[in-house]
Amino acid sequence: MEGYKAPQRDAMFVTHELLNYQDHYQKLGFDEASEDLVSAIFAEAAKFSENVLAPINASGDEEGCKWVDGEVTTPKGFKEAYQTYVDGGWPGMSHPEEFGGQALPYSLSSIIAEWFSGANHSWAMYPGLSQGCMATIKAHGSELLQQMFLEKLVSGEWTGTMCLTEAHCGSDLGMLKCRAEPQEDGTYSLTGTKIFISAGEHDMSENIVHIVLARLPDAPEGTKGISLFVVPKFNVSEEGEKQDRNAVACGSIEHKMGIKASATCVINFDGAKGYLIGPPNRGLNCMFTFMNTARIGTGLEGLASSEAAFQGALRYAKDRIQFRSLTGRKNPEGPADPIIVHPDVRRMLLTQKAFAEGNRALAAYCMQLVDVTLYGSDEAEKQLADAKLAFFNPYCKSVLN
Repeated sequence: MEGYKAPQRDAMFVTHELLNYQDHYQKLGFDEASEDLVSAIFAEAAKFSENVLAPINASGDEEGCKWVDGEVTTPKGFKEAYQTYVDGGWPGMSHPEEFGGQALPYSLSSIIAEWFSGANHSWAMYPGLSQGCMATIKAHGSELLQQMFLEKLVSGEWTGTMCLTEAHCGSDLGMLKCRAEPQEDGTYSLTGTKIFISAGEHDMSENIVHIVLARLPDAPEGTKGISLFVVPKFNVSEEGEKQDRNAVACGSIEHKMGIKASATCVINFDGAKGYLIGPPNRGLNCMFTFMNTARIGTGLEGLASSEAAFQGALRYAKDRIQFRSLTGRKNPEGPADPIIVHPDVRRMLLTQKAFAEGNRALAAYCMQLVDVTLYGSDEAEKQLADAKLAFFNPYCKSVLN
C-alpha cells in the first residue's frame, strides 16, 4: 500500500503497556526479549514493510502472476523482496536454534506479520504459509522429516503450503479423494488434485514443501480416514538436500479480483513421492496444528486490511476539500476545507481506528495465549490458555475479518 506506515507505537502500547508482554516473556524464559530488543525489531520490520514491500504493492497487483507450462513467475520486485526478507533472518525468528532459528517468541514474529500484510498482502501470503508448514512438521514430523525439511524452511530457502481443498469438496474434507499408496521404501505415492493452494507455485524459493491431506487404501470413510503427508516440489535427500523434480505440477492459477500477485494454484499430484506425518488416518488432527496457526494469521490479514484502509482514508480526508467547516474556515486560502473537519467524516475515521486498535488488542491477547501453550511449564496454565484459544480462535478469525 502506497504510503503505508507500520503502527509501531500502537503495537508497543498493546503489548507492553496493555498486556504486559515484558513480564510475560520473562515468565516464559525469554529474558533476551527485552523491551529495547522488541522495539529494535519493530523498527527494522517497519523499515522493511514501508520501504521494500509497500512500494511494490500496487505494481504487483497490476502485473499479477504469470503461469506458463506449469511454472509461475511473480511480479517485478517480489523475488528480490523475498531475498531481502531471508537475508534479514525474518523467516526463522520464532523457530528453534537447532534448525537455524532465533528461538524468539511466537507472538513477536506474529505481531510484525500484520505489518507485512498491511504493506503488501499479496507478497505476505508467500512466507505466511511457510510458518504453518514448519509448525506442523515440528509438532508431528519424525526426527528424520525434521532433519530433511526444517533447516531449509527455517532459513527461508524453501517455502511451504497446505493442500486441503479439492474441486468436489470445499470445507467438507471427509469427501476428499486424493489417495496415497504405500511404497516398499516406506514412502507414499500421492495422486490427486488440490485447488485454491496459496503460494503453491512460484519463483521465489528453491523448493516448495506441500503439506497434503490424502487417503490411504484401507482408510475408513469420512474425516476419520484422512492422513497427512509432506510432499516436496523437488525430492529431498535424508540430509536435506534438493534432488530431482517430484511428480508435482501446477495446473493453473486462479484469476482473481484482488491480490493478483499472490499465486492461488491448482496443484496436481501424479504419483508424487510423499512422507506420512503422524499416525495413519489421524491427518486432520495433525493438520489442525497448521490450521490453528492459520486462523490467527488469517485474522491478522483482516486487521492489516483495516489498518491500511484507515491510513488511506485518513490521508484522503486530509487532502480532499469539500464545503466549509461548521466552526469557520480552516483553509481560508482555498475554495473549501478538507473533509476531515466535518463531524461525520471524523466519526467514520474514528470508527475505523477503533476497530483496528481493538482488533490488534484481541490478536495480541490470542498470541500471548499461544506463547503459553507453546513454552509454558505450568500444565494448568497451558490447559487454561488452550481452552481460551478454543473460544477465541474462531472468533478471532471472523471478527478480525
